Amino acid sequence: MDELEKIKRRKLKKMQEKAKRPVHLSDGNFKETIKNNSLVLVDFYADWCHPCQMIAPEIEALASSLEGVVVAKLNVDENQQTAREYGVMSIPTLILFKEGKEVDRIIGAVPRSAIEEKIKPFL
Repeated sequence: MDELEKIKRRKLKKMQEKAKRPVHLSDGNFKETIKNNSLVLVDFYADWCHPCQMIAPEIEALASSLEGVVVAKLNVDENQQTAREYGVMSIPTLILFKEGKEVDRIIGAVPRSAIEEKIKPFL
């Protein structure tokens, strides 16, 4: 990766942190994102999924309120390789990564408080 690309990625990361919105991941940037951030919560979802739509506002709220956690979304229809690699069979599936390794998983639409309880021990 050349220096210009590194600068672009660094600036993009800072902009996303300031915006406090979920980061949209793809097969191409997934591994780099979970590896380069200490704690990452990834929402594996699909646009057509009603339970995914139900928790989407909670994911948005978590992104804006949680400090020290990168909240991200990965569309399983568009990024099947990553979903398959992590064994995502049902959506929504939320996977919490610490230092690039999966440490917890939530399957199904759950309240925000349940998600926060899963994250709390890793902060």
